[in-house]
Amino acid sequence: VQLQASGGGLVQAGGSLRLSCAASGRTVSTYAIAWFRQAPGKEREFVAIIDWTGGSTSFADSVKGRFTISRDNAKNTVYLQMNSLKPEDTAVYCCAASRLRFGGRKEDFYDYWGQGTQVTVSS
Repeated sequence: VQLQASGGGLVQAGGSLRLSCAASGRTVSTYAIAWFRQAPGKEREFVAIIDWTGGSTSFADSVKGRFTISRDNAKNTVYLQMNSLKPEDTAVYCCAASRLRFGGRKEDFYDYWGQGTQVTVSS
């Protein structure tokens, strides 16, 4: 499985971005997909996860109420909609796929990782 994250960019505080995680190589329709982010000088942290059905999602407290995650299994793609962005959301965002259908917040659960896409939020 190869994962390609895209959609990052520069946005002002309060703005929105939608990140995409496109999978190739095989279908990820039975995989949980998560987004993680890493800010300069900080450890990578969990952001959001969606289970294989798309019916269960979970978010880090820092983004809850501002970010949503969805998936289109027909397109083998997962989306992260980020609204009301803050400067502290600035980071490299990457997606990961877990063969565990419901995944988890720990990086150890994930079998495949995509490259990151930079999100920069200016104040």
